[in-house]
Amino acid sequence: MRDEKVIAVNHLHGKEFKPGFSLKRAPGTVSVVAPVYNEEENVPFLGERLLEVMRTLGRPFEIVLVNDGSRDNSWMELVKLAQENPEIKVIDLKRNSGQTAALMCALDHSTGAIIVPIDADLQNDPKDIPKLLAELDKGFDVVSGWRHQRKDAPIKRNFVSRIANGLISRISGVGLHDYGCSLKAYRWEVLDGVRLYGEMHRFVPIYASWMGARITEIPVEHHPRVHGVSKYGLERVVKVVLDLLVVKFLDRHLVKPIYIFGGIGASSMVLSFVALLWAIYLKLFEGTSLIQTPLPLLSVMFFVTGVMCILMGLVSEMLSRTYFESQAKRSYAVRSVINVE
Repeated sequence: MRDEKVIAVNHLHGKEFKPGFSLKRAPGTVSVVAPVYNEEENVPFLGERLLEVMRTLGRPFEIVLVNDGSRDNSWMELVKLAQENPEIKVIDLKRNSGQTAALMCALDHSTGAIIVPIDADLQNDPKDIPKLLAELDKGFDVVSGWRHQRKDAPIKRNFVSRIANGLISRISGVGLHDYGCSLKAYRWEVLDGVRLYGEMHRFVPIYASWMGARITEIPVEHHPRVHGVSKYGLERVVKVVLDLLVVKFLDRHLVKPIYIFGGIGASSMVLSFVALLWAIYLKLFEGTSLIQTPLPLLSVMFFVTGVMCILMGLVSEMLSRTYFESQAKRSYAVRSVINVE
């Protein structure tokens, strides 16, 4: 029965959805995208408010909602929305894949030249979408929402979020007050070719900055959650920090990974020789036997670690070249050209 409903919704839009296929971007069209997970009470209001706002813009639009393996009746509510409103596309994932994967799925199945992600829990206000689009019209490539009056738990969510945002801004060099706010607007050019994994959806502005995107931030409304419960806890902070390390590595060392692995390896080998010389000094001048100090063992450990790091750097260099050459990617990004075909 569930598969029949999936086919019915796909048929409603004239084609069968296939993951990973590429769609031609429609100039001027706005694609509002949202992952949905256990939001059955919010889905009807989400669709109603998004349609109310988008229909007043006077520009073509679509709404792409992805059911991320919900265990409640979210899918049935999404089916109702899609059957009653042809502007709404819905996609059902086989299992819960996480917010980032669901967002990536929504991007893959969208057709607009402008992408506006939004949360499905109604804490973001759809009425802020016109303000985001107005900033894009001024020439920006990315407009990020800032929940300056956030309606969440003061310590568990707000305080931790401030620390995380400060850390991300400092390490990435892209200064935003609120990386965690899902409500943003992107030109498709800065998203084209970006693949998201883990919890990296919050780092899209950083990816965009690598492409030379012009980024701005505006305050947006934030409402307390009325229905359902939050899907995030303090463990999210650990995931954010780990993903930030990946992002920083990709930013600095994707093209030349040997620099970081080789640097660590060389430092480790230097420590190995220092430990060995110290052990020899103690043996010759202090009368300390080599078996009475851990220095020889440390010397061997640091030496082996150094060799392994250098070998990992060489393997990473080969993987980096495979990544770029197998996909015809370039290690640079061109903004514009003149008299060049």
